[in-house]
Amino acid sequence: MARDKSPIVKQSRREGYALAPKAHKIMAKKPGIPGEHGDMRQRGGSLYLTQLREKQKVRRMYGLLEKQFAKLMKEAQKADGLTGVKLLEFLERRADNAVYRAGFATTRRQARQLVSHGHFLLNGRRIDIPSIRLNPGDKLEVRPHSAKTEYFKNLENVAGANNQPLSWLKSDPKKMVIEITGLPKREEAEVGINEQLIVEYYSR
Repeated sequence: MARDKSPIVKQSRREGYALAPKAHKIMAKKPGIPGEHGDMRQRGGSLYLTQLREKQKVRRMYGLLEKQFAKLMKEAQKADGLTGVKLLEFLERRADNAVYRAGFATTRRQARQLVSHGHFLLNGRRIDIPSIRLNPGDKLEVRPHSAKTEYFKNLENVAGANNQPLSWLKSDPKKMVIEITGLPKREEAEVGINEQLIVEYYSR
C-alpha cells in the first residue's frame, strides 16, 4: 500500500502547520522551512504558491498521496454542494480518520496503521483499507483477537487524552466500538483549513 513515509515533523515545518502533536514542540525550536537553504525559500508572493501550500498541507494532514487527493477532488467537484466542503467531508469520512477522531489513535498515521493491519471490523466484516468511506449507520469495532493486545487493553487511556466530541460519530472505548451517526459538518473539520484555496488550485 503506497503511503508517504517522510518524517511528519519535516512535513510540518515545510507547511508551517503542526501535522502531529510532537511537531508543535520542535517547530517552536526550529521555525521555518527545513533544509540548508530553507530561509531563502520562505513562503510568500504568488497566489499560486499559497494555493499549492494549502493543498499540500491538507493532503499531508490526512495522509494522502497526490493521485489519491486529486481523485478525491474530482469526486467532490461532481458531488452536490460546495466543492471544498464536500472534499473535507470525504476526507473526514475515511475509516482511518474516524478511528483517529474517535480517540482510538493519537495520530492519523497511527490510525491508518491500525486499520491497515486489520484490527477493525466494519459492520461485522474485517477491513484493512484505511480509505474506506463510512456512511451513517456504519459501525466500526475492534476485532476480538485484537482486543486482547496490550494496545487495546489500554485504549481507554488513549481515548481519554485524545477523544474529540463530534456530532457525526459516537465512540465507546470500553466496548471498543465507533458508530457513525451522521455526516461531518464543515465546522468540525480541522481548524486552519482554507478549502477555497484548494478548489482554486484545481480550477486553474
